[in-house]
Amino acid sequence: MTAVVTERDRVLDALGAVRDPELDEPITTLGFVSTCVVSAAGDVVVRLRLPTYFCAPNFAFLMVADAYDVVSALPAVRSVDVALEDHFAAAQINAGVAARAGFVGSFAGEAAAELDDLRRTFVQKAVLAGTDTVCRPLVAAGIDPVGLTIKDVPPSPELARLLRRRTELGLPAGPDAPLLVDAGTGAAIDRAAAARHLGLARLTRTGIEANTGICRGMLKHRYAESGAGEEELG
Repeated sequence: MTAVVTERDRVLDALGAVRDPELDEPITTLGFVSTCVVSAAGDVVVRLRLPTYFCAPNFAFLMVADAYDVVSALPAVRSVDVALEDHFAAAQINAGVAARAGFVGSFAGEAAAELDDLRRTFVQKAVLAGTDTVCRPLVAAGIDPVGLTIKDVPPSPELARLLRRRTELGLPAGPDAPLLVDAGTGAAIDRAAAARHLGLARLTRTGIEANTGICRGMLKHRYAESGAGEEELG
């Protein structure tokens, strides 16, 4: 029997495209969506939560703003109410996102710039972490990743994810693109720089995975119940 896809399912699927910028994981699978309610008329209410009361407001703002944007873009949605709860800057973030005021407008006198550079920095880190995830099995199999192109690497979910992140940054991601590229410029990494590059990639992946584990643990300690979509999508 084919499962019936509800409007709530579609909203949760859209929210699955919103990532914690630091952890590079969907807010749904992380458990950051506490509730998601969709009325028959298409009015959507989403409440977000974070592991601690003092999670960085810039990261929090990005997630709330992105959640608002992806839900608003759904064709059957009439109205959107996305808000962060249990956070010291929730009032400013929620009001700013609702007013489409941007980060600077939401934190007038406190924020010096919008968050585009911050977002790009964390996608670059995701590219590094993804590079390690893809290259470790190659190295374990005795394959030198230096000089390989994308088409030389067996397809995998890890490679597909890495290519999505590279595409977000405008980095080379086609079949003839080098596997090892500078996450900032897209330039190919030569043999002289490969050891340092792969070491940095490994360190970056380890750091992201450690932070993810810590955040999951703190969220579970703070909230006993699973997030909306967490069990279905996690």
